[in-house]
Amino acid sequence: MKYFKYLILGTVFGITLTKAEVISWFRIYEMFKFQSFHMYGIIGSAVVLGIIITQIIKRTNMKSMSGDPIIFTNKKWSISRYLFGGIIFGLGWAMAGACPGPMFILVGNGYLVILVAIASGLLGTYVYGRIKHKLPH
Repeated sequence: MKYFKYLILGTVFGITLTKAEVISWFRIYEMFKFQSFHMYGIIGSAVVLGIIITQIIKRTNMKSMSGDPIIFTNKKWSISRYLFGGIIFGLGWAMAGACPGPMFILVGNGYLVILVAIASGLLGTYVYGRIKHKLPH
């Protein structure tokens, strides 16, 4: 029962993304071919909403659902970090036909083949964790 609120929130989020066609391979394909504004509108709306919510959290000292304070830390900015990270993320997104978040929604919708992409992402995360000390940051 402790995690029930997260299950409900995740279910509502999954239904919302399904109904908005965010998990549709065709919509992602359209986006990468610059044939439709649909996904760019959703992503742009999420960015604007994220900026607004982040400012509200910072200015009101809001706490998390568990009551802990939410703390933002500044990170060192590096163009190569974001350029190469963005390229790798975009290539993975294009090859899998799904963003990491909606991958779990696809499993919930019965597209079990996406488990291969999820397993690959987990393996890549593990490998990064093992070699990150050797990489330039």
